[in-house]
Amino acid sequence: MLDVEVRPWIESRREERSPGGRLLPFRVLLFGLTVPLLLRLKLERLASRLEPAAVPPPPADPGAAEALARRIDFWLKAWRPLVRAGCLTRGITQYRFLRRAGFDVSLRFGIGELKGDLDGHCWIVKDGEPFLEKRDPRPLYSETYRIPWKPQ
Repeated sequence: MLDVEVRPWIESRREERSPGGRLLPFRVLLFGLTVPLLLRLKLERLASRLEPAAVPPPPADPGAAEALARRIDFWLKAWRPLVRAGCLTRGITQYRFLRRAGFDVSLRFGIGELKGDLDGHCWIVKDGEPFLEKRDPRPLYSETYRIPWKPQ
């Protein structure tokens, strides 16, 4: 039985024609390294930098979004400590690659009080639900901004 952490790497080798292909690990590294610089931008400018000029149609495979997001997570962890850990790096990187692969996702930012301290979080939403989150952030965080902005 394979270790769960190795599966995304093996899947990425098998799916070389999928979004990201063979260069996905290096694209994740390069983009992950730029996230601290992107976070210096105003949210409106950040949104314009993350949105693709033209969104391609999504892949026909319904599991492709999850497979791509899990591969991105794998490579973000593999590139530590070069790439910062945390929800901002994870969310912004996943959003960029998922949107460029044609998936209809949004990036949400929220703030909440956890254990008496003010805390922020960002997460991906797909089909109206948090995508690949360990727990639903909506009861814990009040949404303050989203990319792309769409009225509910």
